[in-house]
Amino acid sequence: MSDKYCVIGNPIAHSKSPEIHPVYAAQTGQDLVYERCLAPLDGFAATVRRLVAEGYRGANVTLPFKIEAAQVCTRLEERARAAGAVNTLSFEQGEIIGDNTDGPGLVADITRNAGVAIRDKRVLLLGAGGAARGALLPIIQQQPREIVIANRTVATAEALARDFARYGIPVSATGFAEIAGSFDIVVNATSGSLAGELPPVPAAVFGPGSLALDMMYGSRPTVFMDFASQAGAATRDGLGMLVEQAAEAFAIWRGVRPDTAEVFRKMRP
Repeated sequence: MSDKYCVIGNPIAHSKSPEIHPVYAAQTGQDLVYERCLAPLDGFAATVRRLVAEGYRGANVTLPFKIEAAQVCTRLEERARAAGAVNTLSFEQGEIIGDNTDGPGLVADITRNAGVAIRDKRVLLLGAGGAARGALLPIIQQQPREIVIANRTVATAEALARDFARYGIPVSATGFAEIAGSFDIVVNATSGSLAGELPPVPAAVFGPGSLALDMMYGSRPTVFMDFASQAGAATRDGLGMLVEQAAEAFAIWRGVRPDTAEVFRKMRP
């Protein structure tokens, strides 16, 4: 019997994870199956219990269940605790272990695929929701010079900055209109690109040689990427982050890290 894994969400038909993990399994010689699992909006915990009872070894979690997933775990890894959200569940010896690979996926895409070091850089994070929270600790662990969190509601960004102040890297908060200076790396962690909306930031946030990354992805560049490109920045969307976070989850489950380049080529020929 192949080991069973799945991705849990609602909706779930759009998820690309079932296209990614079988490639990783074939590449590394792992015997597993990976499926989509639609959970009722009021039935996430029951769905997880069913998967455990049916012998699944783990699951990825996507919207809208990442925060609820943290609550069903018997143990949380540090980056999941810091994020307050879980996107990777491991079912081991009666335990439900929660981790968050979104931030590590983002960092891997920036440092490995884009070839941009984060150390000693000035980083601007747009948005202060779950996506931003999940990215912060892995970015901090790369030891940037400074992180600025910009958000429409400044109080939310300030609360997030306070939560991460203990890690020893300067983290501050501001409103979109009050952003000062230019940045080496600008990450759009808002959901604005889904609706074609641009965060109201000045073009001056992009300095010479800046990297602008949008966590959203699609068949064409997002409005944020177009704006950043016109301001002279190099741009990336969130596909690399998706592929890299899946590799991190796969490594947690199987103890072997797959090569992401093959999957990236298949998903973006």
